[in-house]
Amino acid sequence: MSEPSPTHCIAVIGGAVAGAEVAGALADRGVEVVVFEQNPRPYGKIEDGLPRWHVALREKEYAAIRARLSSAGVQFVPNTSIGRDIQFRDLTHTWGFSGVVLACGAWRDRPLPIEGADQYVGKGLVYQNSFIIWFNHSDEADYAGEHYVPEDGVLVVGGGLASIDVAKALMLETTRAKLRERGIEADLIELEVKGIPKILARHDLTFEELGLTGCTLFYRRSAADMPLMEMPDAADDARQAKVRSARERMLGKAMEKYRFKFEPLCMPEGLIVEGGRLAGLRFRRTAIEKGRVVPCEETFERRGPYTISSIGSIPEAIEGISMKGELFEFSDWNLGRLDGYPTVFSAGNVVTGKGNIVASRKHAREIGEAVIEAFLGIGDDQHAGEEGVVDARRSAMREQAAQIAEAIKRQPPLTEAGLESLRERVRERQRAVGYPGDFQTWIDSVTPRNAS
Repeated sequence: MSEPSPTHCIAVIGGAVAGAEVAGALADRGVEVVVFEQNPRPYGKIEDGLPRWHVALREKEYAAIRARLSSAGVQFVPNTSIGRDIQFRDLTHTWGFSGVVLACGAWRDRPLPIEGADQYVGKGLVYQNSFIIWFNHSDEADYAGEHYVPEDGVLVVGGGLASIDVAKALMLETTRAKLRERGIEADLIELEVKGIPKILARHDLTFEELGLTGCTLFYRRSAADMPLMEMPDAADDARQAKVRSARERMLGKAMEKYRFKFEPLCMPEGLIVEGGRLAGLRFRRTAIEKGRVVPCEETFERRGPYTISSIGSIPEAIEGISMKGELFEFSDWNLGRLDGYPTVFSAGNVVTGKGNIVASRKHAREIGEAVIEAFLGIGDDQHAGEEGVVDARRSAMREQAAQIAEAIKRQPPLTEAGLESLRERVRERQRAVGYPGDFQTWIDSVTPRNAS
């Protein structure tokens, strides 16, 4: 007996964790799915935002995404940006899809909140996303993006897990460079796992003997306020105190293992410009009163070879979608519904406005202290920590995907003629980007040399 023909066809914008889970959940329910991905490969923040020392986690997530996007009933359309190559309103109103799911993540760096700062991008100001993309791809022979040189004494403005990743990357690479000057080649992964002091001790060296001062992470709140692990919903006073204490412990362990410095309770408010370049920042001291950041009278200045802003990632604007501040103006935040687009849903970081793969208040209890410590590289079992992150993250995505799937199946069915017309438009776009029609063949052809 032949399988019943699908009666719905859904466009999913974004092929990484959220998009792949939604596509798989829909395909499992007999819905045809077309995944539009802006990049050649569909790995999103796993490839370009998760530092490359997370080898096991990256490979596991790559495999999970490939499995979902290889499912029967899922078509893949790479190198296609909605809003640039295809207009959003055309996709929702003209192509003929039963529905559209936004799963395009949070890729735009939140601007450094100092007037005129962005005119110094590339001239002393670097944003986190482009820096980590370089870090992850710099060993690839075909990498053609922005290039950066990790230097000693860089200023990092941030406060979350991603800013610690930036500080770690700087410290690991500047340490490796100093060891290389002494004729010692240090493996990046081993240096991250074992930590800088242990690897130096192997060579009868101390960090001080390297002549490095280290980068400094500046944060507007205290160490206890850093969102290294999420505060569970409705946490009582005892639970809140435990989480705050755990955050302080985590930061201390990370600083000891990777030798970066931390300056709490300060916010950037001015630029130090010398010779047309950003040479540093003026900071204002802050205090925390009733949970709010309050500026104080005291100011101070810090200089460095450059500044990396790591204060968060937000969704890229898409023409046709109204914004409310930094996020899309959703009328229903649970399913990411938009006024004026009754068949549009959203999943993942495009709804939360977070680019961090472990940010999940709903699953904060599963992503506990031991998991985050392992994820940061300061726990006893890094592999177990990565497994915990993956499981909690995928659990959240599956719940969201199931809700969206049920809502979409209530849409009116497509006709056979409408479905075939839609399929032809998809094939036409695939031909335009050189997609051969087979997902694995395409992935093999676009995987860079020296890459996973």
